[in-house]
Parts: sequence; structure tokens; C-alpha cells
Amino acid sequence: MKRALAIADRLAIPSLKLIAAINVLFLLSFLVLLALASGQAHADTPVCTGKDMMADLAKNDPPLLAKIEQEAAATINGKGLLWKIETQGSTPSYLFGTMHMTDPRVTQLTPTAQQVFDGAGTIVIETTEILDQAKMMASIMKEPDLMMFTDGTTLMSLLSPEDQKAVQEGLAERGILLSAVIKMKPWMLSALVALPVCEMARKAAGAPVLDVKLANDAQAAGKKLEGLETITDQLRAMASLPMEFHLKGLVDTLKLGDRMDDVVETMISLYTQGDTGTFWPLFRAVLPNEEEDKAGYAAFEQAMIVERNKTMIKSAEPIIDAGNAFIAVGALHLPGPDGLIEQLRKAGHTVTAVN
Repeated sequence: MKRALAIADRLAIPSLKLIAAINVLFLLSFLVLLALASGQAHADTPVCTGKDMMADLAKNDPPLLAKIEQEAAATINGKGLLWKIETQGSTPSYLFGTMHMTDPRVTQLTPTAQQVFDGAGTIVIETTEILDQAKMMASIMKEPDLMMFTDGTTLMSLLSPEDQKAVQEGLAERGILLSAVIKMKPWMLSALVALPVCEMARKAAGAPVLDVKLANDAQAAGKKLEGLETITDQLRAMASLPMEFHLKGLVDTLKLGDRMDDVVETMISLYTQGDTGTFWPLFRAVLPNEEEDKAGYAAFEQAMIVERNKTMIKSAEPIIDAGNAFIAVGALHLPGPDGLIEQLRKAGHTVTAVN
């Protein structure tokens, strides 16, 4: 643990628990929060300042980097963003891992992925409700307690005096009025504070995240557009996690300040290389490995990845049977024994990586 803490300090990530990193992993797994976070920053486009943590490890601790890479290499289906799905009697479909960000490195498809997208008759994203924010908000407000405290509870009433101070200072640094978010559930507020300033500025200026860009391009081309889950499905998954988990995640993320930029930059770097199997090994290696962190990681993975994968598979099956679909979901849903790739194989489909 001491070694992990030393590395974390050197990477400008103090011992703030795995939960803070999980807030960044929402960028790859949780589309609705990224939509709700839009429009909350000025439309300037400041330069992104994050640094790649993997490069730092290569320079300062090659053995730890080797350990991370070894664990990543052992992750089932942990390399590649584009996968071909073949089903007897149907035209092949494709599964593509996205990152829910506006960064140009993310939104620019590779020539192969673009060719597959162009040739597909049906484009699928996690939820099509995100394309109309008015309808999305109307749907969410049917269950307002997923977003806001609807009784006498406030965010600050659930925090210790020390954490209250950290939240107040962290919000002030970001120009967010405490009075404007005092009734907001912590997982909603986390969406506002986990993103780098440069990403928020692009979103405020109207730049779409990759998934929305794909959906918009599909509609412009007259393609059929489908979704795999609903907005409330996503929010219920988030709300199912313990409140303490979310509160600690918010506080720790605020304490990190703009150092979260390093975490995001690392995620983007891994994503563009297709190293989806490296995300979890990296964070497990560089952050403290206490029992509560293990429990938080397991709860997040079960609720936000494994259970949602089951819903996605059920929704995707008839689309895959119809054939010629391009299915785009957060990249965290692809790898591992419970990932979509392996689950599609268990359902009888042949799934192979496309280089």
C-alpha cells in the first residue's frame, strides 16, 4: 500500500480512494450524466492541461507499469474498440466502444470504423433519449428523487464539517454556487466537477460527445436509430449504489481539483490505443487498496457495468438478428468475462476484433 500511495502522490493524485477515479470512469460508461453536465461552463475553449499517467509510470516506476500491463494483457477482450458480430442467417453487425467525450481525438473515428458506420443500416447507442434534452428531462422528472433530494435533506446535511468545507471550497473554485446545487444528489453534482474545464467548455460551445455525434450523423444519413436502455435505467443504476459511496466520491473528486485532468488525459490516451483492459488495472495499482475501496469498486462494477450489460444484451439481440447494425456503447462495457463481447459469444454469436 505504501508503494501505491507513493506512486499516487507522484502522479499528483493523493490518497483519495478509488471512488474518485470511478467518477472519471463514468465518462466511459454513463452517457446521461455527460448530457446533463453540458451547458454549465463558459463557451471559451481553454487548452487541456492533463498529463498521461502511464508515461509518468514508464519513467518513474517501470516495474509497476509492467505489473499493470501484465494484468491488462490477462483481461479477456481487453484490446480493441471495434468488434464484428456474426450470426447465422443475418448480415454481420459491429460493436464499437465509445468514450462519452467531445475531445477531437475521441470523436474522430478511424477509417475502418467510419467505413463500417457508413455501411450500417441501423445505428445503436446506449439511449436515444439523450438527443432531445427536453424529453429527457421530462422522463427524468417522473422520478425526481433520482436527481434531487425531495425531502428536507440537503447535500451539506449529509457531510461532516471537514467535508462540508472541502465541498464549499471545491465548488467555489469551479464557479458553482452552493445554493444552486444544495438539493442535488451527489452523483449528479459529480458530473459537473469530474470533467476538465476544456471539456466543459467544448460542451458549452455545442460540441457533441462521440455517441451523440454518431447519432446525429446517423439521422442525417437517414439511418435507423435505436437505443439499448432508458435514461431512468441509467439513473436507477447510479442511485442503487450506497449514498456514502457517492458522497465520498464527490468530496474526493473536488479535492483533486484540476489534477483530475491527468486522470482524464490518461483515459483518453488508453482509449485511443484501444486499451480497454488497462483502465481498471491502472487505477487498482496507483490508488490505495483498502477494503472499502475494493467494496466500492465491486459495487460500481456490478451496478454500472454487469447489470447494465444484461439489459443491453437483451435489447441488442433482436437488432443483431435483423443484421447490419453498428452498436456503440461505452468502452467499459466491452472487456472482461461479464463484458458485452463475451456475453454475445455465450449467446451464440461469433465475435472477433477488427484491427
